[in-house]
Amino acid sequence: MLNQDRPSPQVAVLTLDRPDVRNALSTELRDRIADALDELAADEEVKVVVVTGRGDVFCSGFDLKEFEQAMTDEEFGSRLWASSDRFHATVVGFPLPTIAAVNGPALAGGFDLAVMCDVRVATTTTRFAHPERTFGDVVYGPLHDLVGGSVARDLCLTGRSIDAEEALAVNLVSAVVEPAEVLPTALAIAERTAEAPREVLVRTKAKALRRAQIQVEGTLDL
Repeated sequence: MLNQDRPSPQVAVLTLDRPDVRNALSTELRDRIADALDELAADEEVKVVVVTGRGDVFCSGFDLKEFEQAMTDEEFGSRLWASSDRFHATVVGFPLPTIAAVNGPALAGGFDLAVMCDVRVATTTTRFAHPERTFGDVVYGPLHDLVGGSVARDLCLTGRSIDAEEALAVNLVSAVVEPAEVLPTALAIAERTAEAPREVLVRTKAKALRRAQIQVEGTLDL
């Protein structure tokens, strides 16, 4: 469900591993991501975390079957939203640099996961969209911080899909590479980032979070 690798002592890779459901973010997967990030934040060797997906999809968003269950199971519904709130707060507030190796479509909550990272590398097959805007709230703040109000409003309100080249043009991603190169490219960026002292990276990330002024009191407030 979530694989963790350490290609070097300074760099950790988290891989979403639910390819049969396009790496959908179930409650369990969100909890595992939050747990892993909490552990990595406490690891003094770690300087950078890379997030990617297994297969040819980065992440298709939240697992919609769970929302169906939540409609008839109040206890599960409470757990679902608590998991969501913690997941968003943990990813957004992670104290070290994060890099998304966006290995394919990043939709809905998968789009959010990518934009909550600090740097994004896309493949030629990547696209971003918020299809969930037809039935629920869209996470807006982290996207606005990256691309500005005009582009963020366009994508969040209309739900239109943008491909990797347009994402590069609006500075949503830093590079577009062939699918086989997305993880190696992200790892090269991670190793370059890790040349800085850990304490400097922590201070710089804290400055970025303060400047963004993103308050994570609850998922739907973002």
